[in-house]
Amino acid sequence: MPAPLAVIPWFEFPTLSLGPFSIQSFGVLSALGILLATLLTSRAARQLGKDPQVPVDFAVAGVLAGVVGGHLVHLLAYHPEELREPWRILMLWEGLSSMGGLLGGVVAAVVWFRWKRIRFADYSDAFALGVAPGWGVARIGCFTVHDHPGVLTSFPLAVQFPDGPRHDLGLYEAILLLALGAVLWALHRRDLLRGRLLALLAVVYGIGRFLLDFLRARPGDVPYADARHLGLTFAQYTAVVLVAWGAFRLVRVRRGDFAAATPR
Repeated sequence: MPAPLAVIPWFEFPTLSLGPFSIQSFGVLSALGILLATLLTSRAARQLGKDPQVPVDFAVAGVLAGVVGGHLVHLLAYHPEELREPWRILMLWEGLSSMGGLLGGVVAAVVWFRWKRIRFADYSDAFALGVAPGWGVARIGCFTVHDHPGVLTSFPLAVQFPDGPRHDLGLYEAILLLALGAVLWALHRRDLLRGRLLALLAVVYGIGRFLLDFLRARPGDVPYADARHLGLTFAQYTAVVLVAWGAFRLVRVRRGDFAAATPR
């Protein structure tokens, strides 16, 4: 393999021990990402003329459901071998899938917004504006612990893993999500695609995630690689659903705008 033009050196942040608890950079940045997402969603809701307290009130339910969903998908879809020790299903802090977390958050949103009798569609743009940058910051946390190694490569943004330069999917997703967040906020400030920002996020992120997962290390290449199902990761199947839903919403909302603007 030819030597890459540039390689990000391998680095590790020290773990802070506080009694029985260990604090890693991943946990800190994930928490900051959740906080940022909540604050930005609340701010966007206010700018859109909606109640800014609604996203804040939902945040607890969303985070808890996301943790449970993320852990279950980690076990069931990526590492079912760990279920040989059934008690692991209760160890929510050990292993999280981002797509599982997303699914948990979606379920929580469906239940919570119906329970509160609030139209989620009124807040969909606000959630898009908060989730993208918040998720991007959390993905920086993944990058700092290098828990999403890719295949060996000579790409300039490769990270020098102990066995050679590899793609680091945490870095790539952080770049994708933070860039998407910037684009969404630019559209919001120009009052473009109102009511369609979450759908746009689903389509663009879904396509990006589907393609990026082809760069992930496979079982046998690294010790703790994600399982494949018919050649694809669970995240890739979820990404297909995201793209389909987003495309449907983009077309449906656009047709609704056209129908509303058509003289009767």
